[in-house]
Amino acid sequence: MEKDSLVIFDKNVIEFVTVAAETCGFLERTETLSKDEFVDTSLKMLPLLYLKANLLPPCVAIEEEDLEHFVSEEVYEIIRINIASVLADKDDYLEVFLPEMRYSDTPIKKNVSEDLADIYQDLKNFVFIFQLGFNQTMHDALVRCKNNFAEYWGQRLVNSLRALHDIKYNTTNPEGDDEDLYNEEPFEDDLLF
Repeated sequence: MEKDSLVIFDKNVIEFVTVAAETCGFLERTETLSKDEFVDTSLKMLPLLYLKANLLPPCVAIEEEDLEHFVSEEVYEIIRINIASVLADKDDYLEVFLPEMRYSDTPIKKNVSEDLADIYQDLKNFVFIFQLGFNQTMHDALVRCKNNFAEYWGQRLVNSLRALHDIKYNTTNPEGDDEDLYNEEPFEDDLLF
């Protein structure tokens, strides 16, 4: 047990805790940001969060007890609503990595705000437990967070990144004139033989 609890002091764990706490703080300040500020910061912070979560060392739970959850439904909803308000009409995106999508003829709509609120909830619960300072619960919170990353919120994070990238870099003409670009005949010089 002593050896297992030492994993919480690993350099990669400490860096992950730092990035997780920063991510939570950022998401808690969403309502004070413009859409551009939110998108720009998210596109920098979320890849770092993914990287740090991916570098977490292997670990196995010490106790079988379920850990306490600190983020209430009300707090979750406040975070989700604030993100949705900032992103406005850009909150929705089409999901392509759901298992149900394989058999669906219609796209499945998801929300960046819901994905990021889900990530926030797991990270904030983890950070709260880590702040308590009890090695065994810190270790088990790390195991739970790492497992949830692999099974649940890691995919939501990269899906949200895809949508946020589109918000920032989508070059679609706002007047809708770019449809004509795709309907034009290619120039002879543009064809590759």
